[in-house]
Amino acid sequence: MLWPFPLAGTAPYWLVLALSILDLVIRVLALGIIPGNRRPTTAMAWLLGIFFVPALGLILFLLFGNFKLSRKRRSQQDAVNKRVRAGTSQLAAVESRYSGPEWVASAAELNKTLGSLPMVDGNSVELLPGYPDSIKAMTAAVREAKTFVNAEFYIMSTDHITDDLFGALEEAAERGVQVRVLFDHLGTLRIKGYRKLIRRLKASKIQWRPMLPLRPVHGQWRRPDLRNHRKIMVIDGEIAFTGSQNLIEPSYNNPRHRKVGREWVELMACLRGPIVTTLNVVFATDWLSETDESLEDQLEHRPEMAPGRVTAQAVPSGPGFITENNLRLFNTLIYSAQHKISICSPYFVPDDSLLYAVTTAAQRGVDVELFVSEKGDQFLVHHAQQSYYEALLEAGVRIYLYKAPFVLHAKHFTIDDEVAVLGSSNMDMRSFSLNLEVSVMLLGADIVAKMRAVEDTYRDISRELTLEDWMKRPMAVKYVDNVARLTATLQ
Repeated sequence: MLWPFPLAGTAPYWLVLALSILDLVIRVLALGIIPGNRRPTTAMAWLLGIFFVPALGLILFLLFGNFKLSRKRRSQQDAVNKRVRAGTSQLAAVESRYSGPEWVASAAELNKTLGSLPMVDGNSVELLPGYPDSIKAMTAAVREAKTFVNAEFYIMSTDHITDDLFGALEEAAERGVQVRVLFDHLGTLRIKGYRKLIRRLKASKIQWRPMLPLRPVHGQWRRPDLRNHRKIMVIDGEIAFTGSQNLIEPSYNNPRHRKVGREWVELMACLRGPIVTTLNVVFATDWLSETDESLEDQLEHRPEMAPGRVTAQAVPSGPGFITENNLRLFNTLIYSAQHKISICSPYFVPDDSLLYAVTTAAQRGVDVELFVSEKGDQFLVHHAQQSYYEALLEAGVRIYLYKAPFVLHAKHFTIDDEVAVLGSSNMDMRSFSLNLEVSVMLLGADIVAKMRAVEDTYRDISRELTLEDWMKRPMAVKYVDNVARLTATLQ
């Protein structure tokens, strides 16, 4: 029944009958409505919740069951995609003439079909694995800005690590540079020092907006865990930064993390060349969504910008698209691998398609390795992740646990000697369905070798988990892992 306590003897018969009919109607409607456009496992999880704990299950579904953005925002994304296809026609001159394996070109065509952005040649890429190094590099680039700076991050904080960067942004705005800043509303709100950040932004000439704000009083309401998880900075259309790192000190302003020495380990990339314009398209799309201001004048390609030899393609994804762009790319590349796959993901909670892709690769003889944290920062997610270890190990995947107390938060993978992918996307159902993400596909043996060098440092610090050791874990841990796995399907 929908109500949490018996009514017999305390309510009139007609009320009991009416509630019983309502209960039956809701259950029947749920059977026909909830499975629509959802994975069967997700639909089943919601149905079980509503059938066994009806009142609570229904309330939670109404709050969290809709994984789409507003109709206005989806229409806006469709319109932007059409304008991007038309507006990036000038990139035809530099659109890739890639001559590598056909499966790579096929993946690039998939990306363009889903995300509208072309693959482009002539880029340079510098990997920045050091946490303070990437902040310093961004700060130096902002200090040289002449026309505009666009910064978009899931989490922002003004603290002892980011203070110089915010100072550089303020100084740039003071000297006439157009500085625009986006941060995720709830992602940043939950961080200690949020009000200090807002005061600092208000006191500056920086143009700023919270992304996907949740303000019911102002009519701004959506599923609370639909978040913008992207990390992008673009300076003058000439240089861009993207990857896994938020703008915050490495312990996330959390005294408990500092007490145990827990710091986040990241990987960012500094990019130059035509790829910068495509990353700026992603920022411009989000800026338009939050402000209704178009930045199309920033999106013109400069023919002289070809400083390197790396072929690259930006891959935006999230609930603004009707397809799970990142998941489709990841599966395509993993199924195409012939020799080696190295995956680094802080939250590896795959859906069935990704789990089959990874385990099938290992079973057909591909060398597959997975880097994850020995101890995660999120209890349920970490235990849900652990519930997949047995299947991965049995298939032949080698799992490396990055030593605690550090949190390996970098998000990237390499395929053979052909492809490297990095960005903001985790390999979990949240990143595939709920978060707005951005990834960059990078092609060529040189960039893969640079990424593999980073992965080698992870391996040196990690310990390998064996199936024999994993099967010895306590039954209580296994039980918690399996329960946590159920929560992963509620998307």
